[in-house]
Formats: sequence, C-alpha cells, structure tokens
Amino acid sequence: MAKKKPVTPKPQLVHIPALSTNNPLLGKAQKEFNRLTKRIAKLESEVHEFREAATRLRQRVQNEYRPLQARHNDERANLVRLLDHALDTYKLTKGERNKILDLILDGFIDLLDHGHPELQPIFDKYAPPLSPEEDAQADREIAEAMKEMFSANFGIEFEPDADVSTQAKFQAYVQQKMAQQQALHAEEAAEEEAQQQARRATRKKTPKQQAAEDKKQAEEKNITKSVRALYMDLVKALHPDREPDEAEKIRKTELLKQVTTAYEANELLTLLRLQLELNRIDQSHLENLAEDQLRYYNKLLREQAGELEGALYEEQQELSQFSGQPFYLLSSPVALEYAFQRQQAQLEVKIKQLAAEVLAFEHDPAALKAFLKTHRLPRKGQQHIMIRL
Repeated sequence: MAKKKPVTPKPQLVHIPALSTNNPLLGKAQKEFNRLTKRIAKLESEVHEFREAATRLRQRVQNEYRPLQARHNDERANLVRLLDHALDTYKLTKGERNKILDLILDGFIDLLDHGHPELQPIFDKYAPPLSPEEDAQADREIAEAMKEMFSANFGIEFEPDADVSTQAKFQAYVQQKMAQQQALHAEEAAEEEAQQQARRATRKKTPKQQAAEDKKQAEEKNITKSVRALYMDLVKALHPDREPDEAEKIRKTELLKQVTTAYEANELLTLLRLQLELNRIDQSHLENLAEDQLRYYNKLLREQAGELEGALYEEQQELSQFSGQPFYLLSSPVALEYAFQRQQAQLEVKIKQLAAEVLAFEHDPAALKAFLKTHRLPRKGQQHIMIRL
C-alpha cells in the first residue's frame, strides 16, 4: 500500500468567535478582523502553493520542454538541409525557388543560435556575407535608426562626435546618458521635495488639519506599541538562554527567529498565531480586545493582505516572463499545469508534422511543390514576419 503524502499542518486559526457566552454579537471591527485574518490565511496558502507550482514548472521546462525544443530545432534543421538539396536537384520554377530561398533565409536563420551553427554554410550560400564596406554601412544605418528610437522614446541627445559604431559602444553610451538623466531627475525630485517640505513647514495648519495630523501620528505610535508588545511578550517566552533542555532550546531558537522575522515585516497575524500556539493568549483575549486596539490591528492586517496580494502578482508576472505565456493563463497551479501540457502537446504535434513533411519532401518533389503553394512571399517593401516551422 502506497504511503500517503504528509499533510502540511495548517497555521493556527486566528479569529474572534461569534455567539459565545460573553460575545453574542460581533461588532464591525471584530467582523473586519475576522475577514482580514481569513483573507491573509487564504493569500498565504495561494502564494505558497503558487511558488511550489512555479518551481515544479521551471524544473519541467528544463527536463521536459527544452529537450522537445531541441528535437523541434533538429527537425527544422533537417528541413533546411532538404530545401538546400531541393534547390540543387529538383526541377523547380523560378517562383518555387524564390519561395524556398525566402523560407531558408527568413524562416530558419535563428537555428544558428539554437544548436545548429553547422548550417552557416547553407545560409552563406544563399546570402553571402556582406563586404567590409557593406557591413560598415549596415552598422551605420542600424546605429542611426537606434539613435532616432532612443531619442524619441527616452529623450537621449546624441552628441555629434559620439562613438556608437558598435553595439557595445552604443549600449555603453546609452547607459551613461540614462544614468545621467536618472541622477538629474533624482536631484530635481529631491530639490522639489525639499521645497515642498519648506512650504509645508511655513504654512500654518488649520485646527482641523493639525488635529488630523496629531491623530495620525498618535495612531501610528499606538500601532507600533501594539506590535512591539506582542513581540516582547514572545521574546520573553522563547528566550533560549533560560531553557535547560537542549532540544527545547533549539526549538525555541527557531521560533524566536520566526518571531523576529515577523516583527521586522510587521506581520501581525504571524505574531498572534504564535501567541495562541504558545498559550500566551486565548480566544477570549481576542474577544475582549478594545475597539481602539482592534482598529490598530485591522490597519496592520490590511497592509499585510496588500503585501501578499502584491507578492502573488509579482510571482505570476515573473513566471509569465519566464514562460512567455500570457499572465491570465498563469493565475493558479491548475492553470500552470494546463498551460504547460497544452504548450507541450502543441510542440509534440509540430515535431511529428515536421518529421512527416521532411520524409515526404525527400521522396516526393510533388509534395514539396504542394507545400510551396501555401507559402506567400512578402510584398515588395512589406516587412517580413518570420515563419516558425
């Protein structure tokens, strides 16, 4: 009988119970407290599960998808060789030859950077390298186009004698200019902030504004005191130097690290969980929290929920950039698995189709001619969209 996968223990539930003897009805702040603690627990679980799923996906991409991509490129390389052979041996019309040349030069040139540098002679055969003069002219034209783009998009002014003749020199020049821009913007922003602070300092506040500011400062001070009180209580309970038992000392040391991390991150819920776990407080303590105390707690809990939502969004965005998949396809572990299986299945179909086409084209020129009928050459002056076979 297969062993069951161990279940990860759920964190301590932190909520204010309704309909208890001492608290038959929950107040607005108490309901908000329960809603936020439940929301945070859900977000923590979602972030944890998504990170684990994303790690598994990255491993599967390396172990399963990358080898498929290599096989796909191998079949594409076989097709390049066959098309080269067809140009040399098959009886083709001028239009068919032009289409094959277009396919080779625009549809497969990326293979040189994807494991098939041995194809370079074929590409050179149909598109000989530029002469030194032509190469230099092409570099100048590219540099001018890049200068126009960076000037329009980033406001970079290129000095007449700026040496941007190579890609490395161009990048170095742009980075230097952008660093100068950022330093200038930072200096201007600091000066503006200083001026605003000076204006605020000299501007006389109305009694209402002063009262609101005093209230905000007092609230922030009380929030800091509330969290620090929880932290100090747990530090006293977990101080390892007071523990004679070595095993318990190690456990308390680890718990103290969690407490310190949670305190530094303002994770109120984690501190409350540890207090409940260590019997420093009980549910009746939560029931009897004063309205002001609950308000302070709720403010911190809202911030904690917002940070978790941001963390989940960042994980999804990072995975979207890694996988090249749209953000909306990566919203959950189930969605990750579906997107991966779909992409993997599509690539496997492409590989089988390419292998069959290479075999057919090799033994039947008519099959190649039929395929070429479906390929359209770009119109004169029209930008070519690279074909990925």
